Amino acid sequence: MINREQEEENDELYEHYCFVATNGQEPLRVDKFLMNFIENATRNKIQQAIVAGSVLVNDNIVKANHKVKPNDVVRVVLAHPPKESVLEPEDIPIDIVYEDDEVIVVNKPAGMVVHPGHGNQNGTLVNGLLHHIENLPKNSNERPGLVHRIDKDTSGLLVIAKTEFAMAHLSKQFFDRTTERLYYAIVWGNLEEDTGTIEGNIGRSLNNRLQMSVFPNGEFGKRAITHYKVLERLTYVTLVQCKLETGRTHQIRAHFKHIGHTLFNDERYGGDKILKGTTFTKYKQFVENCFKVLPRQALHAKTLGFTHPKTGEFLQFNSELPNDMVECLNKWRTYSENSKHEIVQ
Repeated sequence: MINREQEEENDELYEHYCFVATNGQEPLRVDKFLMNFIENATRNKIQQAIVAGSVLVNDNIVKANHKVKPNDVVRVVLAHPPKESVLEPEDIPIDIVYEDDEVIVVNKPAGMVVHPGHGNQNGTLVNGLLHHIENLPKNSNERPGLVHRIDKDTSGLLVIAKTEFAMAHLSKQFFDRTTERLYYAIVWGNLEEDTGTIEGNIGRSLNNRLQMSVFPNGEFGKRAITHYKVLERLTYVTLVQCKLETGRTHQIRAHFKHIGHTLFNDERYGGDKILKGTTFTKYKQFVENCFKVLPRQALHAKTLGFTHPKTGEFLQFNSELPNDMVECLNKWRTYSENSKHEIVQ
């Protein structure tokens, strides 16, 4: 069975170990440091992991001779989960937009993880779905009901398969790119064109394995295409609509960083810094207030369309922008209006 969700997630990394060096830590090679903490680990295995780029110190790939210092965070991340975990049903509120015998469409809030993984064994959307429905079909990644996913801090619409037939049918739609997916994002800067297309292979960053990078020459990564349309220009940020032609991990986040318009308050990609604007203290405080009302990347999966597995009807669902994005936009609208007024005066 073709599974789009599997294709989207095959660059996903799982944290196997995480250690924080104490205040009294003497400088020590990272391979020796890990030997002291990982039970039954050989130095050869640890060095292999380091060469593969699977050992991070403060989220940066390091070499074996890197010296660990006080308060450094040392992590080992691999492409497979540390172990199979038992999925437990949990009575978690789920915003169900639509449901019938074949599918469920849900509106996921920001902050909710879609499926269990290391550090998030419970409280996920899948845990809540298993409480709502006893026998969800598993995809090729053994994840109940999932045919696609969105990041933890991205809000918006997801379709869940309730039957094996729906799983196969929806997975093929995602693979064939016949679904409709529109996202709204707030990005730093003022885009030159009202509409555009971002193309460039996306793959794991060679410098920071927590990020995805764009490789325009096509040597690395997988083909990725994002179409965008400017909806509103607000001086130093822009509200854009994004239409996905492909569905790669962090596609919108990586593509917009690549063209110099990182998503607003996207911590992982550097959008939590002031990237456009003035140096005035008043402006800095304004942006900090915007970060507080929107404490995550400004990205929402607003529209989802697909062909119903049984009826053949094309269904389209729309969701309202969540309150945190609305509040942030309103602050920028007020700022923009005041800026125009000051220029006129």
